[in-house]
Amino acid sequence: MSESDASSRLVILDYADISSNDPLQDLSSQLERAFGGSTSSTSIDSSSNHDDDASPLGIIAIRNVPGFVNAKNAFLPQAHALAHLDPSYLEQHLTDAPSMYNAGWSRGKEKLGNKPDYAKGSYYFNPITDTPGTEEERTNYPASYPCNKWPDNESTKVPREELRHFRANAKNLGKIMHDTVVLLARHIDNLALRKVKGYTKDLLYNAMKETEKVKGRLLYYYPLDEQSDDTTNNGASSTTATAKSSSFDNWIGWHNDSGFLTSLSGDLYINDITGTPIDKSRIDPKAGLYVTDRNGNSIKVDIPDDCMAIQIGEVVQILTGGVVSATPHCVRGPDSNFNNDGVKVARISCPCFIDGKPTFALTAPDGCTKEQVINAGIGREKVPPLEDRWVEDGMMFGDFLQKTFENYYDWKS
Repeated sequence: MSESDASSRLVILDYADISSNDPLQDLSSQLERAFGGSTSSTSIDSSSNHDDDASPLGIIAIRNVPGFVNAKNAFLPQAHALAHLDPSYLEQHLTDAPSMYNAGWSRGKEKLGNKPDYAKGSYYFNPITDTPGTEEERTNYPASYPCNKWPDNESTKVPREELRHFRANAKNLGKIMHDTVVLLARHIDNLALRKVKGYTKDLLYNAMKETEKVKGRLLYYYPLDEQSDDTTNNGASSTTATAKSSSFDNWIGWHNDSGFLTSLSGDLYINDITGTPIDKSRIDPKAGLYVTDRNGNSIKVDIPDDCMAIQIGEVVQILTGGVVSATPHCVRGPDSNFNNDGVKVARISCPCFIDGKPTFALTAPDGCTKEQVINAGIGREKVPPLEDRWVEDGMMFGDFLQKTFENYYDWKS
């Protein structure tokens, strides 16, 4: 497995391309260069062989999304204030254990191997609605349809002035990211319809357009200090992560997103003490987002600051029979030997997971077997096996998601 940079390989579309109503607008070639696929199913007319210099990355960038840059710049910096609130306030007002921490704040609740992950703090929110689904659906699928928990709740005082307008900023960014994914989904449908016998027209587009299961995840990556073993109060009081900075995937371990499509905001590096942004030229060039390309190589991807990016989840791999495969990815922190002039570097990002309803049936296209879908996966040695969670063709997405989150949050498993 090799490791390299992918600046010249990242496919970038213009927003006008994906939003056009021109029936002749065909983005199939760009989507294949971005997403590819590794399946050898006889129901699919595609080849999985790629030169390393052209191997699809499983991610695509979109430029000139209306309002996106301003929305990102307004919201991402607020993660610093959130991550430095008093741990007792975070635990009392912003955590949601019944949803397996799929709403509000958590740190050290998620597994990294068999140890709690203190390298990042996580804040989940739904930008579309505060109360998704029906009461019955929220009871049956607590990880899919949790209610929002805001730090600037109307009934409570804003805990820090820097968090004023937090909710409005979160909803604004998340809605832009959701709407953009809906537009791209039409083009993924068109690609799958051409390549997969039995694929349902507009399957993904309709699921993305109609869903209330939309989750932004504001992530704060704490500075890495390989000398630190401070995990007092379950790590919540420590502003230094305990992960070893020499580990490759020390800010987030290798994984696939378990849902449909994930929109990425790009990242922001800041001084953990002051919250002041740090120019990326001063950051270890090896730090950041890595993906596994379709040839199994670990590739660093730098999303341009004026672009939103979108990557593939495991559900779309199932629904397309592997025409597009889930994107294994991780986040690498700065090397401990890199000279940051003594500054403790933190990273902020905000992916937004746009998924279908929890009752959506995860069914492979006619003519595709479960084995073929599984074998379409990339980097399978790095990520939790899909076959351990997608145990039946046609199982409900909510049940699949519950099994996935048990892998990461159930300490009894």
